[in-house]
Amino acid sequence: MFFFIGFLIVVGSVLGGYMPHGDVRVLWQPLELLIIFGSAVGAFIIANPKHVLTGVGKHFGRVMKGSPHSKDAYIELLTLFYTIFRLAKAKGMLALESHLEDPEDSSIFQPFPVFLSNHHAVEFMCDYLRLMTMGTENPHELEALLDEEIEAHHKEAHDISHAVTAMSDGLPAFGIVAAVLGVIVTMSSIAEPPEVLGGLIGAALVGTFLGILLAYGLVGPIGTSLGNYADADTKYFNCMKAAFLAHLNGYPPAVSIEFARKILSSHERPTFAELEEAVQDAPNPG
Repeated sequence: MFFFIGFLIVVGSVLGGYMPHGDVRVLWQPLELLIIFGSAVGAFIIANPKHVLTGVGKHFGRVMKGSPHSKDAYIELLTLFYTIFRLAKAKGMLALESHLEDPEDSSIFQPFPVFLSNHHAVEFMCDYLRLMTMGTENPHELEALLDEEIEAHHKEAHDISHAVTAMSDGLPAFGIVAAVLGVIVTMSSIAEPPEVLGGLIGAALVGTFLGILLAYGLVGPIGTSLGNYADADTKYFNCMKAAFLAHLNGYPPAVSIEFARKILSSHERPTFAELEEAVQDAPNPG
């Protein structure tokens, strides 16, 4: 939602300042847009590997929807950890095996639909719980492995952000290319009357205008937003890491999730009372 609000403010401010003095129809230059965006997309394809190209479309939807890692999402995550650790303390880690094989049909995971919709997080949690059921008990060894996987995921997400940001950096230059081509067209029509030449020069300058506007008013902010979401994802997985390590160090479930809660940023961290109320209603699978 904020994406559309911000974009409308950008477009409204630019056109609102222009329209009292100029004809907005002059700004509609589809061939200039073709030169700028076509060249930028082509350069983007040349510069980036396949996983980045396919990842852009998948991650772009997050810019529209906003970050899924809200305070409620963290309450759900921590309540899920409490449920899992409570069962593990009562019946041993092997009691989790059946739940890890098919989390979508598990009585542990089903009450937490937001978490289940995050397939990467589900896979991450199940993989490390499975390692624990197989006898991994050294928190230092597991911490190193967790750090490596979180860092790899963080880099993959930031590769997409950096690619989009690099594309935005090139848009003003492609706008200049479009403007230069417009000037060439104008010079080839130098014998035309002044009003015709004025229209051609105006159309050429629109290329520079569009390149700068698209770079700093649309594509650049999208790249920054994707980077912010990558950082939010990393924080989410670091929260899971803190819970795993606290559990491996032998802390009770309530203390383990408190370790995880304390690493969260203030705007997304539930209070102690909010989390305590949530875990009181946590499911108790047999």
